[in-house]
Parts: sequence; C-alpha cells; structure tokens
Amino acid sequence: MTTLKSAGPATPRERRRRPGPTLKQRENRTGLAFLTPTLVVVLVVVVVPILWTVMLAFQEIRLINIRRAGLFGEYSLRNFATVLESPGFWRSLGTTLTFTIGATGLSILLGLVAALALRRPSRGRTVARAAMLLPYVAPVVAVTFVWEVMLSPQFGIVNEWGTRFLGWDQPVAFLSQRESELFGVPVPTALLTVIVFEGWRYFPFAFLFLLARLQAVPPELEEAARIDGATPSQRFRYVLLPQLGPVIALLCVLRFIMTFTKFDDVYLLTGGGAGTDVVSVRVYEFLTARFDIGAAAAQSLVIAAVLVVLLAVYLKFFAPRIEEGER
Repeated sequence: MTTLKSAGPATPRERRRRPGPTLKQRENRTGLAFLTPTLVVVLVVVVVPILWTVMLAFQEIRLINIRRAGLFGEYSLRNFATVLESPGFWRSLGTTLTFTIGATGLSILLGLVAALALRRPSRGRTVARAAMLLPYVAPVVAVTFVWEVMLSPQFGIVNEWGTRFLGWDQPVAFLSQRESELFGVPVPTALLTVIVFEGWRYFPFAFLFLLARLQAVPPELEEAARIDGATPSQRFRYVLLPQLGPVIALLCVLRFIMTFTKFDDVYLLTGGGAGTDVVSVRVYEFLTARFDIGAAAAQSLVIAAVLVVLLAVYLKFFAPRIEEGER
C-alpha cells in the first residue's frame, strides 16, 4: 500500500533551487513603479478632462442643467452646428490665424536678433541675458497693465511722444480702435497692437532656443568663412542660418500651438473687442454670456481639430525636409 507524504514547508535546499525574477523582470518592475505616479497624474489632469470635454461637446448642456450631464446622455451634433453657423465664427478664425502667424513670426524674429546680439562674450552680457527674460517671466496681469497705461490716449507716454515729436494730429486709441490710416492705408490698430505685445512677451522663449543652438555652432565654420572673405550677412545666410533651420522650424510649431489657443493676453488687453475676437475669447463668451457649456466645448474641439490639421500638414511636408537637411 502506497502512502502519500503530506506537503510540508519547503526545505532551504528547495528554496534555493526555485528560480527568482530575472534582472530584466526586476528592471521592468522598477520602471513601472517609477512611471505609475506620472501615468496617474496624466490620466487625471489630461485624459479625463479631454474625455469630459468631448462628452459635453455632443450634448446640449447649459449651466442650469450641468448636473444632468453624464456618459449616457443624448448625443447630437447640434452644438457644432451652433458654433459653425454662429455669426462671426469664420471671421474670428481668420483673426486668430492672422494673430497667430504675426505673433509667431515676430517673436522668433526678435528672439533671433537678441540671440545674435548676445552670443559673443562681452561686459555685462549675463545681466543683458537675464533682462531679456523679463517679459516672459513677469506676471501677465502686470505687463498688460503697463502696456495699457503706456498706450492710453489720455495719459499714455506713447501718445505723448507721438503728438509731441512725431506730429500726430490726435492721440491713437491703440487698444480700442479697430482701424486707423497709416499713409492712407487702413491698418487694424488693436489687432496689430496685440500682435506686437505677443511678440514682445514671448520672444525670450525663442531667444533661449536660438542662443543655445548658436553656442553649439563650431567657431571653425565662421572662421573659415571669414578667411574666405565672406561678409557678415553672407556668414549669417550661408553658415548660421542653415544651422538654425531645424530650431526655427520647431519654434514655429511650438509658438503656433501656444499662440493659437492664447486667451489671457488678448482678453486682458482688449477684452476681445475692436477686431481682436480670437476663437479662445469666443469660447469664454459662450461660457459666461450664453452659459452654453456644450457649445463652448464644441468650439474648443473645433480649435483642436484645426491645430491637428495644421500639424499634420507640417509633419507631412516640412518635417521630412528638415530631417534631410540635418543629414
């Protein structure tokens, strides 16, 4: 008769024979432990609000019935029809594109000029570089207030100098006047002022990127061009500009995305009036004036869709050329 032994605790020899987790498995567990907090934060801060916005965009939700919003509500495309058919939407989209392109180009141009001016060692260069960052790090409420005071038609220093030294017939309401004539040509005054402010405020962002790339350019390239008799403009065009091409392209994409959705600067300066009604201000108006949360969410998705299309065009036609140029 065969007797069965009861399974008892493993002996020390048997415990030593059992294979433990491999080095790769331990590394994977450690990496997952480090990534889990970041994944949770991204899920809570980014993914959940996006899904909530998408859900609201397809439901007729107003502030009075926001509590009834849920996953199993009545979905429709009425909010998108309301947004696309609302008066002034396409005009505001064109205003947003004009504002974005102008502010992006101006900020990169000013950042490039500042980077070229401060790339060489000189006395006081550290202080000058730190001063360049002031518009970017200063609170937006403070800098917009300063600009409003400077541009005021009653007591602003810009109008004071203009009427005293530049021969202006009357003060210019830069932030509340839709158009004014410059040499007989109508100019969008308020929109142009907001573009200048945006370019001034965010040129330090481009300055940091371009200065870092200029510092990495081998000095032998410029020295060889100088020995060959190249002028400063030729050295910039044929030596420095090709080196800065990928950085400028990246800055164009980043600044375009950031400026296209900009709200606080425009609203604090003009409140969206005088021809500066960008789409982000319209989203705010749908929320505060109409209390239409569904339409505001739908318009924000329209903005996101426009950005996705523009980024797809960039990645399709421009990104491959930049990669080939780097090779």
